[in-house]
Amino acid sequence: MDKRSAKLFQDAARYIPGGVNSPVRAFNGVGGTPLFMERGEGPYLFDADGRRFIDYVGSWGPLVLGHNHPRVVAAIHDQLARGISFGTPTEIETALAAKVVAMLPSVEKVRMVSSGTEAAMSAIRLARGITGRSHILKFEGCYHGHADSLLVKAGSGALTLGIPSSPGVPAELAQLTLTAAYNDLSQVTAIFQQHGGDIAAVIVEPIAGNMNCVLPANGFLEGLRKLTARYGSLLIFDEVMTGFRVHPHSAQGLYGISPDLTVLGKIIGGGLPVGAFAGAAKFMDQIAPTGPIYQAGTLSGNPLSMASGLATLEQVSAANFHSELAASTDKLAEGLRTIAKSVGIPMVINNVTGMFGIFFSNSPTISNYADVAACDTERFKLFFHGMLARGVYFAPSAFEAGFVSSAHGAQELDTTLTTAEEVLRKIKKEFG
Repeated sequence: MDKRSAKLFQDAARYIPGGVNSPVRAFNGVGGTPLFMERGEGPYLFDADGRRFIDYVGSWGPLVLGHNHPRVVAAIHDQLARGISFGTPTEIETALAAKVVAMLPSVEKVRMVSSGTEAAMSAIRLARGITGRSHILKFEGCYHGHADSLLVKAGSGALTLGIPSSPGVPAELAQLTLTAAYNDLSQVTAIFQQHGGDIAAVIVEPIAGNMNCVLPANGFLEGLRKLTARYGSLLIFDEVMTGFRVHPHSAQGLYGISPDLTVLGKIIGGGLPVGAFAGAAKFMDQIAPTGPIYQAGTLSGNPLSMASGLATLEQVSAANFHSELAASTDKLAEGLRTIAKSVGIPMVINNVTGMFGIFFSNSPTISNYADVAACDTERFKLFFHGMLARGVYFAPSAFEAGFVSSAHGAQELDTTLTTAEEVLRKIKKEFG
């Protein structure tokens, strides 16, 4: 069935650790061999064996317009004809930074980097430099890249592989990272009461997307804002996934919270590698060359990524974009809930504009990592492979969010729901 993908994976494993260049691409969490994709078009992916899939991974989030959007492709082609990289300032860097500033009220200046990991790492260095403090607070199951300070009770591939704390992270450094349960404000309050004078920053996914899709409880983000302000710590929103996807002003606009620093990625590259950290000028001007806190990157602001990102944000900022995306996401989520109830399989669906999470659980809600960890991952594996065999591609992990794009129309959503009902009824009949 997957003959060419199997051969390609065998070849890759000879030269690449695990046959993949990011652990989340492996099928360790669901079993089987990862599919090798050859092209994408709109809401569809096409694999090396010529099969077509409705794609809900979207390159793990950046393809909010779907694959191969003509405006994005045209922008890349135009820049490609001018050159791929210069190592000098370019006008398009300023244009994209200005667009980000216009769309994020909490932001006055932006520093472009090449990945979300680099952006989060740099934002934390900036927070430590500004406050003169060493500790940071993060949340169990939230993933902010693979920098040493952040691989403590991390999410994403780290959870899928069962290694929330990675070897190679010095114990002395890990001790500077405090962790709390997501959505547990009382726990955060207790940590601040004990360590508040040492905490440089709280970094949080305002909507967690790396332990699947987990939404903030009422008052949680507001509480973080108040605590950090009271103790003189910075609040960092990691909006790599949520940035410009869930709202025109990102999650901070959706929930009405102004963080001190914002970490961005995914959509601001339109599918090409990019990251950024941003905030008020009084913070950002502390970064070299205007300030003493050093950060640099040879390929930061790569013109191809800037062109792709700017073209994407121009489409995303159009009127009705997010309302239409929300309607599509709601249709998928409500449909899955209805089907699961009718079939008799306990399932929780979390969703927000352009993002969703599927949890096989008897719990009425999923609100933190402990809830996610208690879900039935074996049933998820059956569901994943059943959908994959019928042409619907979800993330190959029970710990990853799904993504809906503006290219997913009624036909794709209806096909997905019809397929899901078939698969869930088969699971119920054969496995109970």
